[in-house]
Amino acid sequence: MFDIGFSELVVIGVVALIVIGPERLPKVARTAGHLYGRLQRYVSSVKSDISREIQLDEIRRAGQSFKESVESAASGVEQQATVVDNYLRNEASNVKQAVTASVAGEGQAPAAEPARPIETEPSPQQSLPLDEPDQNTARVPSAGVETARSGSPDKSA
Repeated sequence: MFDIGFSELVVIGVVALIVIGPERLPKVARTAGHLYGRLQRYVSSVKSDISREIQLDEIRRAGQSFKESVESAASGVEQQATVVDNYLRNEASNVKQAVTASVAGEGQAPAAEPARPIETEPSPQQSLPLDEPDQNTARVPSAGVETARSGSPDKSA
């Protein structure tokens, strides 16, 4: 802070000794040291408060920029969703028009004919062991599970 050298400090000490006197000089020096310590603590607390405020301001700015980026991404997603929704609605109406045109083109085909299910090969049905009271205990696989694996009912190990 101040550009005071050793020679200036000696001059200040000699003047203080002459003006204050040798009896009160230690008490005055002690008081000056306490005041200087308080001043240093006050300056350091002000510095830390300023630093803390700067960090909070940076965090607020980062949060604001993050919020803006999230909002812009959300609006982009909403726009894309609207485009996809409009496209799907347009395609659905085109399909509906095509179906209506094909039904009208066939003439007298029945409109409410029930759809026939597609016949597939029946798959073997798996049976679950429902007669056991507690399914959560660790056990050797039961007869019902083995039956499902082997494919033949009533076969136990």
